[in-house]
Amino acid sequence: MDQTPIADMKFETALAELEAIVATMEGGQLELEASIAAYRRGMELMKHCQGQLSAAEEQIRVLENGELREVDRTMLEGQ
Repeated sequence: MDQTPIADMKFETALAELEAIVATMEGGQLELEASIAAYRRGMELMKHCQGQLSAAEEQIRVLENGELREVDRTMLEGQ
C-alpha cells in the first residue's frame, strides 16, 4: 500500500487510495493488524479529502456583471 504523505496528496490521488483501502477491507482478507493500519490510513485520507472539498467550496466564484464574487450560500440552498 502506498504510504505517500497524505498532506502532499491531491484530492483525486487521496480519494483513489481511500477507495482501494475500502475495497481491500471489504474483501475481508486482511489480518487484524493490517486492518487496523488500513482503517487508520483511510480515516486520515477521508479527513484530507473532506478538508480539500471544504477549501474548494470556499473558493467557488460566480461571474456576475464582469466581476468575481463569493457565492451566496443561501442562493445555493434555495436551488
